[in-house]
Amino acid sequence: MTTIPENAMYDLLENTVTKLLQEKLELLLREEIKNFMQIEQPNTRNSRNGHYKRTFQTRYGTINELQVPRDRKGTFQTRLFQPYQRREGWLEEAVIHMYKGGMSTRDVAKFIESMFGTHYSPTTISNITQTVMEDIEQWQNRPLEKRYSAIYLDGLYVKLKRNTVSSEAVYLVMGIDEKGIRQILGFYVGGHESSNGWREVLKDLKKRGATDVLLGIFDGLPGLEEAFREIYPMADVQHCVVHKVRATFPKVRVSDKTEFLEDLKQVYTAMDGDVARAVFDGFKEKWRKQYPKEVRSWEDQLPTLLAFYKYPPMVWQAIYTTNPIERTNKELRKRLKPMNSLTSIEAAEKIIYLQALDYNEKWCGRAIRGFVDPETKAAFEKMYTERYGG
Repeated sequence: MTTIPENAMYDLLENTVTKLLQEKLELLLREEIKNFMQIEQPNTRNSRNGHYKRTFQTRYGTINELQVPRDRKGTFQTRLFQPYQRREGWLEEAVIHMYKGGMSTRDVAKFIESMFGTHYSPTTISNITQTVMEDIEQWQNRPLEKRYSAIYLDGLYVKLKRNTVSSEAVYLVMGIDEKGIRQILGFYVGGHESSNGWREVLKDLKKRGATDVLLGIFDGLPGLEEAFREIYPMADVQHCVVHKVRATFPKVRVSDKTEFLEDLKQVYTAMDGDVARAVFDGFKEKWRKQYPKEVRSWEDQLPTLLAFYKYPPMVWQAIYTTNPIERTNKELRKRLKPMNSLTSIEAAEKIIYLQALDYNEKWCGRAIRGFVDPETKAAFEKMYTERYGG
């Protein structure tokens, strides 16, 4: 029995597939020019004029002599590919996916050359990924839903190169609509995170149609609560309980940590808001002499730390913390980390936009548990009506 080497078998298979593909493409091209002459060029002196040969790279291999028909007037243009297109769009799509995955333009160029023998300069790679910039502005200005049961606000920092490399903020907004579907509503790159920056972000959300918001969930950045209430005066504010616990943790002596934090946990895991406030009174009485500043800080923020108790119990787990958006930011940091520093705001926007599209596609049609419960939906509907009318 004759054994065919593996590489020879691969070449044979590739040749067979590309030959079959060439036959089918040329059949389509012949039918296309036939229809063109009969429908678009009837009763004219135009006629077929043979064909020309060209190379065309596909994901299955290279077709070296693809026969493309032409007409005497040179007006026929196939819809299968552009006039100077030498490959399918698959490689360009691959470039965008590699770039989105965290590879630099230089790394992508080297990879393409090593795999396909095609030299793509970093500038060419950048130009390919530039195609997404045309979509970003449209996406950033797209209309939003009117109602959002909750919106999460969180920022992360990326290293951007202007004249020098410096960390700049990315403002990220996630919303849960009245159907219980979460979505990245927008991102905004540049500067340092501030309440004024968030105010502009919130104004933009409202301008794009997100007028009826029940709850805003974020950390304790100075001035952010005031900015949020200015734009959404009818909404509640939920400060992230997890952030508050983390901020308190280092200020408690090691010998007291376990007991202190366990007592504190009884507050935000109570069966309802009234019980939570009663438990806090006991916590306050027990610890205020040893840790007066920490206890006072919790007492001052208690209304916004326990705001989640106003809402149906089935969604408490999702709204008492910013963890849902922080997990998203954590994944985003992983994508950005291999790039060290980004050459421009546009470079950052490309990565974040492509990742946001992935998130929204993944979440589409998958309601968060608890938000679709009939009692929860009825409670939310009542809140919307009471605050914003029918």
